[in-house]
Amino acid sequence: MGIAYAEQGAATEGGPASILPVLLPSVLIFVIFYFLMIRPQQKKQQETKDMLTNLKTGDQIVTTGGLYGTIIKFGEDNRVKVRIADNVVVDIARSAITEKPAGTTEAAKTKSE
Repeated sequence: MGIAYAEQGAATEGGPASILPVLLPSVLIFVIFYFLMIRPQQKKQQETKDMLTNLKTGDQIVTTGGLYGTIIKFGEDNRVKVRIADNVVVDIARSAITEKPAGTTEAAKTKSE
């Protein structure tokens, strides 16, 4: 028993242990999570916000429900009038718009000319 106490006393006499080996794995895990999960999510949210602010009449859109339509008019309270078929116009929330399919605005412009 005396030897065990002597070994413990010798370890504490060496000075305080460095906190770096204890903190380093936690910091590395946070950095990995930031670059693999947090940063891409923030980037996607910013792109969606920019897309919603740059919408204009005539743009083709896709809603969260999967409906494709064309913006006819912007209303009050963040509502958007969207034509989803001939003679079918619906009001949707601006936040329900998930994307603008690529190339559809140019196709709609050439169709109307």
